[in-house]
Amino acid sequence: MEGIASIALLPSGSISGHFIQLPHSICYALHGIELSCERECSRGEDYRLIKLTFFDYSSKRERVVVVECRGQDAARFHSIDHAHGWENDVVGMVEKKYGKHKISVSFECETLKSEKAAEEHIKQFMPNLVGLDAIVNVGRMSIAGLEFDEDDVSDDDNEKHG
Repeated sequence: MEGIASIALLPSGSISGHFIQLPHSICYALHGIELSCERECSRGEDYRLIKLTFFDYSSKRERVVVVECRGQDAARFHSIDHAHGWENDVVGMVEKKYGKHKISVSFECETLKSEKAAEEHIKQFMPNLVGLDAIVNVGRMSIAGLEFDEDDVSDDDNEKHG
């Protein structure tokens, strides 16, 4: 899938936003939280692991992938397969815990919005984040392996199917 992502970087370190698949204009919500490294990670604040959740509005299902986030305000996300500098045992632990489905993600910030421009963008596209002093990254995102298939039956579906 190829498309455009609009991602708000919140002061707490978490992220929130959406991915619009082109040319079909299918929208997926995304939310991410920073994972703490169980061992000393000497890459600094510029490199961190994010547990990124994609939500499909039509199927009401979600998928989780762990990505490496590089950059402070102008963020870049890449799948854990491409994480540079993380020890193999850390990558293995993360994949075992969160990598049930093999999803590959790449995002490069093309437009960085802060202060008034970010607040206007948030008011228009992410109104639930108004007033949180977020920075907005807009750019191209590529995703492979993101499928919302029937093998993950939600609690609502379990009630329907008995």
